[in-house]
Amino acid sequence: MSTTAAETTTRREPDHQDRLYAKAERALPGAGLGGYSLPDHVRFVIDEARGARLRSADGREYIDYVGGAGANILGANHPAVVDSVQRQAARGLHFFGTLNSTAIELAARLQEIIPCAERLAFSTTGSEATAYSMRIARAFTGRDKVLKFEGGYHGNHDYASFSIAPSGPANYPFAPPDTGGVPAPLQDTMLVAPYNDLDAVEDIVREHRDDLAAIVVEPVQRAIFPAEGFLAGLRRIADESGAVLVFDEVVTGFRLALGGAQEYFGVQPDLASYGKIVGGGGPLGCVAGRQDIVDCASPRRKGRSDYAYINGTLHGNPVAAAASMATLDVLSEPGFHARLNARAETFYREMQAVLDARGVPARVVGGASLWQFLFAERPARNQLEVLASDLARGAALDLALVERGVYVLPNVRRFVSAVHSEEDFAQTLAALDQACAEIM
Repeated sequence: MSTTAAETTTRREPDHQDRLYAKAERALPGAGLGGYSLPDHVRFVIDEARGARLRSADGREYIDYVGGAGANILGANHPAVVDSVQRQAARGLHFFGTLNSTAIELAARLQEIIPCAERLAFSTTGSEATAYSMRIARAFTGRDKVLKFEGGYHGNHDYASFSIAPSGPANYPFAPPDTGGVPAPLQDTMLVAPYNDLDAVEDIVREHRDDLAAIVVEPVQRAIFPAEGFLAGLRRIADESGAVLVFDEVVTGFRLALGGAQEYFGVQPDLASYGKIVGGGGPLGCVAGRQDIVDCASPRRKGRSDYAYINGTLHGNPVAAAASMATLDVLSEPGFHARLNARAETFYREMQAVLDARGVPARVVGGASLWQFLFAERPARNQLEVLASDLARGAALDLALVERGVYVLPNVRRFVSAVHSEEDFAQTLAALDQACAEIM
Protein backbone atom coordinates (compact mmCIF):
# COMPACT_ATOMS: atom_id res chain seq x y z
CA MET A 1 0.00 0.00 0.00
CA SER A 2 2.15 2.80 -1.25
CA THR A 3 -0.44 5.25 -2.55
CA THR A 4 -1.21 8.40 -0.64
CA ALA A 5 -4.16 8.42 1.73
CA ALA A 6 -7.52 8.73 -0.04
CA GLU A 7 -5.89 8.39 -3.48
CA THR A 8 -8.15 6.59 -5.92
CA THR A 9 -6.63 3.57 -7.65
CA THR A 10 -7.87 1.23 -10.37
CA ARG A 11 -7.77 -1.92 -8.27
CA ARG A 12 -11.57 -2.06 -8.11
CA GLU A 13 -14.39 -1.01 -10.35
CA PRO A 14 -16.01 2.21 -9.07
CA ASP A 15 -19.32 0.50 -8.42
CA HIS A 16 -17.84 -2.48 -6.54
CA GLN A 17 -18.30 -0.72 -3.19
CA ASP A 18 -21.82 0.35 -4.14
CA ARG A 19 -22.75 -3.27 -4.80
CA LEU A 20 -21.36 -4.28 -1.40
CA TYR A 21 -23.39 -1.57 0.30
CA ALA A 22 -26.52 -2.73 -1.47
CA LYS A 23 -25.92 -6.21 -0.04
CA ALA A 24 -25.27 -4.74 3.40
CA GLU A 25 -28.50 -2.75 3.27
CA ARG A 26 -30.42 -5.94 2.59
CA ALA A 27 -28.62 -8.11 5.14
CA LEU A 28 -27.52 -5.95 8.10
CA PRO A 29 -29.55 -3.60 10.36
CA GLY A 30 -28.67 -0.08 9.31
CA ALA A 31 -26.02 -1.56 6.98
CA GLY A 32 -23.64 -1.71 9.94
CA LEU A 33 -21.77 -4.14 12.15
CA GLY A 34 -22.54 -2.45 15.45
CA GLY A 35 -23.17 0.96 16.95
CA TYR A 36 -21.19 3.06 14.47
CA SER A 37 -22.19 4.19 11.00
CA LEU A 38 -20.43 6.88 8.98
CA PRO A 39 -22.61 9.31 6.98
CA ASP A 40 -23.22 8.35 3.37
CA HIS A 41 -20.86 10.95 1.92
CA VAL A 42 -17.80 9.50 3.69
CA ARG A 43 -18.73 5.89 4.36
CA PHE A 44 -16.61 3.11 2.91
CA VAL A 45 -16.14 -0.67 3.05
CA ILE A 46 -12.78 -1.97 4.26
CA ASP A 47 -11.37 -4.44 1.74
CA GLU A 48 -7.89 -5.04 3.16
CA ALA A 49 -5.31 -3.54 5.48
CA ARG A 50 -1.56 -3.46 5.93
CA GLY A 51 0.12 -1.95 8.94
CA ALA A 52 -1.57 1.35 9.72
CA ARG A 53 -3.31 1.71 6.36
CA LEU A 54 -6.68 0.50 5.13
CA ARG A 55 -7.87 0.14 1.57
CA SER A 56 -11.55 0.49 0.77
CA ALA A 57 -13.50 -1.58 -1.71
CA ASP A 58 -13.37 1.29 -4.21
CA GLY A 59 -9.58 1.52 -4.00
CA ARG A 60 -9.15 4.49 -1.66
CA GLU A 61 -6.49 4.38 1.02
CA TYR A 62 -6.90 5.59 4.61
CA ILE A 63 -4.50 6.15 7.49
CA ASP A 64 -6.08 4.14 10.28
CA TYR A 65 -6.39 5.65 13.77
CA VAL A 66 -9.38 3.51 14.76
CA GLY A 67 -7.06 0.52 14.93
CA GLY A 68 -9.69 -2.15 15.40
CA ALA A 69 -11.11 -0.12 18.34
CA GLY A 70 -7.62 -0.08 19.80
CA ALA A 71 -6.87 -3.78 19.45
CA ASN A 72 -4.33 -3.34 16.66
CA ILE A 73 -1.48 -1.78 18.62
CA LEU A 74 0.92 -3.54 16.21
CA GLY A 75 -1.12 -2.70 13.13
CA ALA A 76 -3.47 -4.80 11.07
CA ASN A 77 -1.17 -7.69 10.19
CA HIS A 78 2.13 -7.74 12.08
CA PRO A 79 4.32 -10.49 10.56
CA ALA A 80 5.03 -12.19 13.90
CA VAL A 81 1.32 -12.32 14.77
CA VAL A 82 0.33 -13.60 11.32
CA ASP A 83 3.00 -16.31 11.49
CA SER A 84 1.90 -17.41 14.97
CA VAL A 85 -1.74 -17.59 13.89
CA GLN A 86 -0.92 -19.59 10.78
CA ARG A 87 1.16 -22.11 12.73
CA GLN A 88 -1.58 -22.58 15.33
CA ALA A 89 -4.30 -22.83 12.67
CA ALA A 90 -2.42 -25.76 11.15
CA ARG A 91 -2.49 -27.47 14.57
CA GLY A 92 -6.18 -26.78 15.16
CA LEU A 93 -8.55 -23.83 14.92
CA HIS A 94 -10.66 -24.56 17.93
CA PHE A 95 -11.11 -26.92 20.87
CA PHE A 96 -13.67 -27.08 23.67
CA GLY A 97 -14.40 -28.98 26.85
CA THR A 98 -10.86 -29.37 28.12
CA LEU A 99 -7.63 -27.42 28.31
CA ASN A 100 -5.40 -26.63 25.35
CA SER A 101 -1.68 -26.05 25.63
CA THR A 102 -1.61 -22.61 23.97
CA ALA A 103 -4.22 -21.19 26.34
CA ILE A 104 -2.34 -22.55 29.35
CA GLU A 105 0.92 -20.97 28.19
CA LEU A 106 -0.87 -17.66 27.65
CA ALA A 107 -2.50 -17.77 31.09
CA ALA A 108 0.90 -18.25 32.73
CA ARG A 109 2.34 -15.41 30.66
CA LEU A 110 -0.47 -13.06 31.63
CA GLN A 111 0.05 -13.91 35.29
CA GLU A 112 3.59 -12.60 34.97
CA ILE A 113 2.55 -9.39 33.20
CA ILE A 114 -0.68 -8.25 34.89
CA PRO A 115 0.07 -6.89 38.40
CA CYS A 116 -3.17 -8.12 40.04
CA ALA A 117 -3.30 -11.50 38.25
CA GLU A 118 -3.02 -14.16 40.92
CA ARG A 119 -5.63 -16.04 38.87
CA LEU A 120 -7.40 -15.39 35.59
CA ALA A 121 -10.42 -16.67 33.67
CA PHE A 122 -10.69 -16.40 29.89
CA SER A 123 -13.57 -14.84 27.97
CA THR A 124 -14.16 -14.21 24.28
CA THR A 125 -14.57 -10.42 24.39
CA GLY A 126 -13.99 -7.45 26.66
CA SER A 127 -17.74 -7.08 27.09
CA GLU A 128 -17.93 -10.63 28.44
CA ALA A 129 -14.98 -9.93 30.71
CA THR A 130 -16.68 -6.93 32.33
CA ALA A 131 -19.93 -8.86 32.70
CA TYR A 132 -18.04 -11.73 34.32
CA SER A 133 -16.18 -9.37 36.65
CA MET A 134 -19.50 -8.02 37.94
CA ARG A 135 -20.88 -11.54 38.38
CA ILE A 136 -17.76 -12.71 40.20
CA ALA A 137 -17.86 -9.67 42.51
CA ARG A 138 -21.50 -10.33 43.33
CA ALA A 139 -20.82 -14.00 44.02
CA PHE A 140 -17.81 -13.18 46.20
CA THR A 141 -19.48 -10.49 48.30
CA GLY A 142 -23.05 -11.78 48.35
CA ARG A 143 -24.15 -8.26 47.41
CA ASP A 144 -26.08 -7.04 44.36
CA LYS A 145 -25.21 -3.43 43.51
CA VAL A 146 -22.43 -2.12 41.28
CA LEU A 147 -21.20 1.48 41.10
CA LYS A 148 -20.02 2.71 37.68
CA PHE A 149 -19.19 6.16 36.33
CA GLU A 150 -21.21 8.45 34.09
CA GLY A 151 -19.95 8.12 30.54
CA GLY A 152 -18.00 4.96 31.29
CA TYR A 153 -18.30 2.19 28.72
CA HIS A 154 -18.13 -1.39 29.96
CA GLY A 155 -19.42 -3.34 27.01
CA ASN A 156 -22.70 -4.29 25.40
CA HIS A 157 -24.40 -6.30 28.17
CA ASP A 158 -27.44 -5.15 30.11
CA TYR A 159 -25.66 -4.26 33.36
CA ALA A 160 -23.25 -1.99 31.49
CA SER A 161 -25.94 -0.11 29.57
CA PHE A 162 -26.54 2.70 32.04
CA SER A 163 -25.43 6.31 31.64
CA ILE A 164 -22.94 5.62 28.86
CA ALA A 165 -24.01 8.60 26.74
CA PRO A 166 -26.41 10.70 28.84
CA SER A 167 -27.90 13.81 27.30
CA GLY A 168 -27.78 15.64 30.62
CA PRO A 169 -26.87 15.25 34.29
CA ALA A 170 -28.04 12.09 36.02
CA ASN A 171 -29.98 12.06 39.26
CA TYR A 172 -27.00 10.50 41.04
CA PRO A 173 -26.72 7.68 41.84
CA PHE A 174 -29.64 6.62 39.62
CA ALA A 175 -29.71 6.82 35.84
CA PRO A 176 -31.85 5.32 33.08
CA PRO A 177 -30.46 2.81 30.59
CA ASP A 178 -29.17 4.08 27.25
CA THR A 179 -30.92 1.40 25.21
CA GLY A 180 -34.25 -0.32 24.91
CA GLY A 181 -34.50 -3.96 25.90
CA VAL A 182 -32.93 -3.63 29.36
CA PRO A 183 -35.23 -5.05 32.08
CA ALA A 184 -36.42 -2.32 34.44
CA PRO A 185 -35.43 -4.17 37.64
CA LEU A 186 -31.75 -3.96 36.67
CA GLN A 187 -31.84 -0.22 37.27
CA ASP A 188 -32.11 -0.92 41.00
CA THR A 189 -28.76 -2.76 40.92
CA MET A 190 -26.69 -0.13 39.11
CA LEU A 191 -25.41 3.08 40.70
CA VAL A 192 -23.82 5.95 38.78
CA ALA A 193 -21.34 8.60 39.93
CA PRO A 194 -19.51 11.41 38.11
CA TYR A 195 -15.97 10.46 37.11
CA ASN A 196 -13.10 12.18 38.94
CA ASP A 197 -15.35 13.12 41.89
CA LEU A 198 -14.29 11.24 45.02
CA ASP A 199 -16.67 13.18 47.27
CA ALA A 200 -19.65 12.00 45.23
CA VAL A 201 -18.34 8.43 45.30
CA GLU A 202 -17.94 8.51 49.07
CA ASP A 203 -21.48 9.82 49.55
CA ILE A 204 -22.96 7.09 47.33
CA VAL A 205 -20.92 4.30 48.86
CA ARG A 206 -21.78 5.44 52.37
CA GLU A 207 -25.49 5.15 51.55
CA HIS A 208 -25.26 1.78 49.76
CA ARG A 209 -22.23 0.10 51.34
CA ASP A 210 -24.13 -2.89 52.73
CA ASP A 211 -25.42 -3.73 49.22
CA LEU A 212 -22.39 -2.69 47.15
CA ALA A 213 -20.58 -5.56 45.46
CA ALA A 214 -18.20 -3.62 43.24
CA ILE A 215 -16.89 -0.31 42.00
CA VAL A 216 -16.06 -0.64 38.30
CA VAL A 217 -14.05 2.05 36.51
CA GLU A 218 -12.17 2.67 33.30
CA PRO A 219 -8.84 3.96 34.65
CA VAL A 220 -8.84 6.27 31.63
CA GLN A 221 -12.48 6.96 30.82
CA ARG A 222 -12.67 7.29 27.04
CA ALA A 223 -9.94 9.97 26.59
CA ILE A 224 -10.30 11.46 30.09
CA PHE A 225 -7.35 10.74 32.37
CA PRO A 226 -7.94 10.39 36.11
CA ALA A 227 -7.31 13.33 38.40
CA GLU A 228 -4.39 13.03 40.79
CA GLY A 229 -5.37 10.65 43.60
CA PHE A 230 -8.68 9.56 42.05
CA LEU A 231 -7.80 5.91 41.45
CA ALA A 232 -6.00 5.66 44.78
CA GLY A 233 -9.10 7.15 46.41
CA LEU A 234 -11.27 4.47 44.83
CA ARG A 235 -8.88 1.84 46.18
CA ARG A 236 -9.29 3.26 49.69
CA ILE A 237 -13.09 3.52 49.43
CA ALA A 238 -13.39 -0.06 48.19
CA ASP A 239 -11.24 -1.31 51.05
CA GLU A 240 -13.30 0.57 53.62
CA SER A 241 -16.63 -0.64 52.24
CA GLY A 242 -15.71 -4.24 51.44
CA ALA A 243 -16.56 -3.71 47.76
CA VAL A 244 -14.48 -5.25 44.99
CA LEU A 245 -12.53 -2.67 42.98
CA VAL A 246 -12.67 -3.55 39.27
CA PHE A 247 -10.52 -1.87 36.64
CA ASP A 248 -11.94 -2.14 33.14
CA GLU A 249 -8.60 -2.43 31.30
CA VAL A 250 -10.09 -3.48 27.98
CA VAL A 251 -8.56 -0.34 26.44
CA THR A 252 -5.74 0.57 28.83
CA GLY A 253 -4.43 -2.96 29.28
CA PHE A 254 -1.08 -3.44 27.47
CA ARG A 255 -1.48 0.02 25.89
CA LEU A 256 -0.47 2.56 28.53
CA ALA A 257 2.31 0.20 29.64
CA LEU A 258 2.94 -3.53 29.48
CA GLY A 259 1.24 -3.79 32.88
CA GLY A 260 -1.55 -1.47 31.75
CA ALA A 261 -3.11 1.22 33.92
CA GLN A 262 -2.09 -0.66 37.06
CA GLU A 263 1.56 -0.14 36.19
CA TYR A 264 1.07 3.32 34.66
CA PHE A 265 -0.80 4.80 37.65
CA GLY A 266 0.57 2.57 40.41
CA VAL A 267 -2.83 1.44 41.74
CA GLN A 268 -3.82 -2.24 41.88
CA PRO A 269 -7.48 -3.34 41.72
CA ASP A 270 -9.01 -6.56 43.02
CA LEU A 271 -10.17 -7.56 39.54
CA ALA A 272 -9.38 -6.32 36.05
CA SER A 273 -11.13 -7.10 32.77
CA TYR A 274 -9.32 -7.32 29.44
CA GLY A 275 -10.11 -7.54 25.73
CA LYS A 276 -8.79 -5.90 22.54
CA ILE A 277 -4.96 -6.04 22.68
CA VAL A 278 -4.88 -9.18 24.85
CA GLY A 279 -6.29 -11.11 21.89
CA GLY A 280 -3.72 -9.80 19.43
CA GLY A 281 -6.57 -8.95 17.07
CA GLY A 282 -8.42 -12.20 17.79
CA PRO A 283 -11.51 -13.01 19.88
CA LEU A 284 -10.11 -13.25 23.40
CA GLY A 285 -10.53 -11.50 26.73
CA CYS A 286 -10.05 -12.35 30.38
CA VAL A 287 -10.77 -11.43 33.99
CA ALA A 288 -7.67 -11.33 36.20
CA GLY A 289 -7.34 -10.66 39.89
CA ARG A 290 -7.05 -11.90 43.43
CA GLN A 291 -7.04 -15.67 43.76
CA ASP A 292 -9.78 -15.80 46.40
CA ILE A 293 -12.08 -13.70 44.19
CA VAL A 294 -11.40 -15.24 40.76
CA ASP A 295 -11.69 -18.73 42.26
CA CYS A 296 -15.42 -18.06 42.53
CA ALA A 297 -15.42 -19.07 38.86
CA SER A 298 -13.90 -22.49 39.54
CA PRO A 299 -16.11 -25.28 38.12
CA ARG A 300 -15.31 -27.22 41.30
CA ARG A 301 -17.63 -24.80 43.12
CA LYS A 302 -20.73 -25.69 41.13
CA GLY A 303 -23.76 -25.84 43.39
CA ARG A 304 -22.38 -23.34 45.92
CA SER A 305 -23.86 -19.88 46.45
CA ASP A 306 -20.47 -18.27 45.83
CA TYR A 307 -20.00 -19.94 42.45
CA ALA A 308 -19.89 -17.58 39.44
CA TYR A 309 -20.67 -19.41 36.21
CA ILE A 310 -18.28 -18.62 33.35
CA ASN A 311 -18.38 -20.52 30.09
CA GLY A 312 -18.06 -19.86 26.38
CA THR A 313 -17.45 -21.86 23.25
CA LEU A 314 -14.46 -19.71 22.27
CA HIS A 315 -12.95 -19.11 25.71
CA GLY A 316 -9.24 -19.75 25.47
CA ASN A 317 -9.43 -20.19 21.70
CA PRO A 318 -5.97 -21.41 20.64
CA VAL A 319 -5.67 -19.22 17.52
CA ALA A 320 -6.46 -16.07 19.50
CA ALA A 321 -4.13 -17.25 22.26
CA ALA A 322 -1.36 -17.70 19.69
CA ALA A 323 -1.97 -14.18 18.36
CA SER A 324 -1.81 -12.90 21.93
CA MET A 325 1.50 -14.63 22.67
CA ALA A 326 3.13 -13.15 19.56
CA THR A 327 1.75 -9.69 20.40
CA LEU A 328 3.03 -9.87 23.96
CA ASP A 329 6.48 -10.83 22.67
CA VAL A 330 6.67 -7.55 20.77
CA LEU A 331 5.14 -5.46 23.56
CA SER A 332 7.68 -6.92 26.00
CA GLU A 333 10.65 -5.62 24.02
CA PRO A 334 12.61 -3.09 26.13
CA GLY A 335 11.39 0.47 25.61
CA PHE A 336 8.40 -0.44 23.44
CA HIS A 337 5.83 1.65 25.32
CA ALA A 338 8.23 4.50 26.04
CA ARG A 339 8.92 4.84 22.31
CA LEU A 340 5.25 4.54 21.34
CA ASN A 341 4.07 7.07 23.91
CA ALA A 342 6.85 9.54 23.11
CA ARG A 343 6.10 9.44 19.36
CA ALA A 344 2.39 9.89 20.10
CA GLU A 345 3.00 12.89 22.36
CA THR A 346 5.09 14.57 19.65
CA PHE A 347 2.29 13.94 17.15
CA TYR A 348 -0.25 15.50 19.53
CA ARG A 349 1.86 18.65 19.90
CA GLU A 350 2.14 18.93 16.11
CA MET A 351 -1.63 18.54 15.68
CA GLN A 352 -2.26 21.18 18.36
CA ALA A 353 0.09 23.53 16.53
CA VAL A 354 -1.98 23.10 13.35
CA LEU A 355 -5.21 23.79 15.23
CA ASP A 356 -3.72 26.89 16.86
CA ALA A 357 -2.28 28.21 13.60
CA ARG A 358 -5.68 27.90 11.93
CA GLY A 359 -7.47 29.52 14.87
CA VAL A 360 -9.53 26.41 15.56
CA PRO A 361 -10.71 26.50 19.21
CA ALA A 362 -10.06 22.81 19.81
CA ARG A 363 -7.52 20.88 21.79
CA VAL A 364 -5.95 17.46 21.47
CA VAL A 365 -6.91 15.58 24.64
CA GLY A 366 -5.85 12.22 26.01
CA GLY A 367 -2.34 10.93 26.52
CA ALA A 368 -0.01 7.98 26.00
CA SER A 369 -1.16 6.49 22.66
CA LEU A 370 -4.87 7.44 22.80
CA TRP A 371 -6.29 10.81 21.83
CA GLN A 372 -9.26 12.84 20.63
CA PHE A 373 -10.20 16.37 19.58
CA LEU A 374 -12.33 18.39 21.99
CA PHE A 375 -13.77 21.81 21.25
CA ALA A 376 -13.49 23.16 24.78
CA GLU A 377 -11.42 25.64 26.75
CA ARG A 378 -9.76 22.92 28.85
CA PRO A 379 -9.53 19.12 28.99
CA ALA A 380 -12.70 17.52 30.33
CA ARG A 381 -12.69 15.96 33.80
CA ASN A 382 -15.96 14.07 33.36
CA GLN A 383 -18.75 13.27 30.94
CA LEU A 384 -20.73 16.44 31.66
CA GLU A 385 -17.78 18.57 30.57
CA VAL A 386 -17.55 16.51 27.38
CA LEU A 387 -21.23 17.20 26.74
CA ALA A 388 -20.63 20.91 27.32
CA SER A 389 -18.06 21.00 24.51
CA ASP A 390 -18.97 21.72 20.87
CA LEU A 391 -19.57 18.13 19.74
CA ALA A 392 -21.12 19.21 16.45
CA ARG A 393 -17.98 21.04 15.42
CA GLY A 394 -15.86 18.14 16.62
CA ALA A 395 -17.81 15.77 14.39
CA ALA A 396 -17.43 18.16 11.45
CA LEU A 397 -13.65 18.22 11.87
CA ASP A 398 -13.47 14.44 12.14
CA LEU A 399 -15.61 13.89 9.04
CA ALA A 400 -13.49 16.37 7.10
CA LEU A 401 -10.49 14.22 8.00
CA VAL A 402 -12.20 11.06 6.78
CA GLU A 403 -12.89 12.79 3.47
CA ARG A 404 -9.14 13.39 3.23
CA GLY A 405 -8.15 9.80 3.94
CA VAL A 406 -7.69 9.85 7.72
CA TYR A 407 -9.91 7.22 9.32
CA VAL A 408 -11.36 8.32 12.65
CA LEU A 409 -14.86 7.97 14.10
CA PRO A 410 -16.60 11.26 14.93
CA ASN A 411 -16.12 12.31 18.56
CA VAL A 412 -14.69 8.89 19.45
CA ARG A 413 -11.29 8.24 20.99
CA ARG A 414 -8.62 7.06 18.53
CA PHE A 415 -5.18 5.46 18.74
CA VAL A 416 -1.58 5.70 17.62
CA SER A 417 -0.08 2.31 16.81
CA ALA A 418 3.52 1.14 16.76
CA VAL A 419 3.45 0.99 12.95
CA HIS A 420 2.29 4.54 12.24
CA SER A 421 5.14 6.06 10.24
CA GLU A 422 6.48 9.59 10.02
CA GLU A 423 4.89 9.70 6.57
CA ASP A 424 1.53 8.76 8.13
CA PHE A 425 1.86 11.58 10.65
CA ALA A 426 2.93 14.10 8.00
CA GLN A 427 -0.02 13.25 5.75
CA THR A 428 -2.36 13.42 8.74
CA LEU A 429 -1.08 16.89 9.65
CA ALA A 430 -1.57 18.07 6.06
CA ALA A 431 -5.11 16.64 6.04
CA LEU A 432 -5.82 18.30 9.38
CA ASP A 433 -4.66 21.66 8.04
CA GLN A 434 -7.03 21.32 5.08
CA ALA A 435 -9.88 20.16 7.31
CA CYS A 436 -9.38 23.13 9.65
CA ALA A 437 -9.55 25.53 6.73
CA GLU A 438 -12.80 23.93 5.63
CA ILE A 439 -14.64 23.99 8.94
CA MET A 440 -13.51 27.53 9.78
